[in-house]
Amino acid sequence: MGVLETLSLALGTAWTSGINLYATVATLGLAGRLRMIQLPPNLQILTDPLVIGVACAMYVIEFFADKVPYVDSGWDVLHTFIRIPAGAILAARSVGDLNPALELAAVLAGGTVALAAHGTKATLRLAINTSPEPFTNWVASIGEDLAVFAGIWLVFNHPLIMFGWVIGFMALAIWLIPKLYRTAKRGFLALRARLRGEKQEITAAKPAPPV
Repeated sequence: MGVLETLSLALGTAWTSGINLYATVATLGLAGRLRMIQLPPNLQILTDPLVIGVACAMYVIEFFADKVPYVDSGWDVLHTFIRIPAGAILAARSVGDLNPALELAAVLAGGTVALAAHGTKATLRLAINTSPEPFTNWVASIGEDLAVFAGIWLVFNHPLIMFGWVIGFMALAIWLIPKLYRTAKRGFLALRARLRGEKQEITAAKPAPPV
């Protein structure tokens, strides 16, 4: 693989891992095993039937958990400690063992990209959960899965586009940090009120009594 292809694979899989790790691993593993894509040597482990089976099983669980308001947010909190390290590892294994410094740089870059993708996803989903209807939640969840599959397809078919997308996404995420913070704060307040059984009631003003 050339430099561009390697960068696209490292950063692209880190980005998709931040959104849905299990879909990323299952797709890479199945595509590699079926010879649809050529994975680098250090990622060949993803084609192992055990890895594919576990990833597919966890993807099915996440598919349904991700459709339930607030359950998806709890799932995202738990996977903060899974998606980000996994994204860093996938990025590092994508570049191989050619240079320890390059491998460390890939860990740092991959972890940062995975953190940005995961943080953006979790914050937006928390904000969506404040809506009383579940349909936007379902649409967002399905859209995220499609984004993962499309991202992996771009990695191997149009690496330059995927590389440019990740760079653009990171720039946008940095610009959105203050807005994401405010969105996350409102979402957490709404979640706390829900857990406490509190309701925000808006009462119409009563007309003044006639004189």
